[in-house]
Amino acid sequence: MRFSVIIPVYNRPDELRELLESLGQQTRIPDEIVVVEDGSVNRADGVAESFKNRLNIRYFFKPNGGQGFARNHGFERATGDYFVIFDSDALVPPHYFEAVEQHLQTDWLDAYGGPDRAHPNFTPIQKAISYSMTSPFTTGGIRGSKKNLGGKYHPRSFNMGFSRQVYEKIGGYKISRMGEDIEFAVRIIETDFKTGLIPEAFIYHKRRTNFRQFYRQLRFFGRSRINIARFFPSELRLVHTFPALFTVFIFSIPIWFFVHPVVFGLAVSVPILLSILILIDAYRKEGSLKVAFLSVEAAFVQLIGYGIGFLSEGWKRLLEPKSHQETGANIEYPS
Repeated sequence: MRFSVIIPVYNRPDELRELLESLGQQTRIPDEIVVVEDGSVNRADGVAESFKNRLNIRYFFKPNGGQGFARNHGFERATGDYFVIFDSDALVPPHYFEAVEQHLQTDWLDAYGGPDRAHPNFTPIQKAISYSMTSPFTTGGIRGSKKNLGGKYHPRSFNMGFSRQVYEKIGGYKISRMGEDIEFAVRIIETDFKTGLIPEAFIYHKRRTNFRQFYRQLRFFGRSRINIARFFPSELRLVHTFPALFTVFIFSIPIWFFVHPVVFGLAVSVPILLSILILIDAYRKEGSLKVAFLSVEAAFVQLIGYGIGFLSEGWKRLLEPKSHQETGANIEYPS
């Protein structure tokens, strides 16, 4: 089996360097790496060139159109039997491809996803954001689990692989931004390909480095969930409304002060209890009180950011023609 790695990159040459360094340390080196520069001003061609003596790497440049269409550009040029996608802000542990190959040999998957973890060298904020995105107390907890509340397992494009047969059958991404990975995964599942999680195929996902960036990203994710429903209305489930309902509840708390003091006290107790649970769980997992307190903040930023994005795009959806579909190619992704 020949693995082709596809990496879209936009103005992040330093991140690409770290990712390629981790790919060069694999116990099972991928057969081909396709880097697609998506209209960057700060280009990474020099970085790609510097790894050609260690990796079979090919570099392409295209006008900016979003990560989904940049991946398509890579798929069209890849030569492998199995395509693996990473975001440029990923670090891949040395065992990754060995673990994937062993799993596929014993339990074939037409498409797989892997979890994300916080690297020991991440900053406290990065660790807190990583905790929040995988926590049982946020909707992030349904990501990277074999059994999730969102239905069948949907691989996500920050760490995803699929066979050439999948690509030849369903094609590439129809959405470039605004939920492109979920829309892609839905088509894979609806075509009766077998998908699943490979727990050992985890990566270290750096994500955002401050809460302002994290909020902007999660607000975009909330908008994306509504956009997926433009293509597949049945993919909008009750669990996806939780952050929006939580956001409405949080902002309604001051109103209850004027209704009844007991009701107000009960309302205030909800975020306090949630904060305590997150604090305990994050400290248990991370072993750092600082990261635990930051995790509380990260969880609220995640839930409220996602909720506001979900509500704003949902309102827009109510007012637009039902046939409208958004590829996101002309929408700026929050960096």
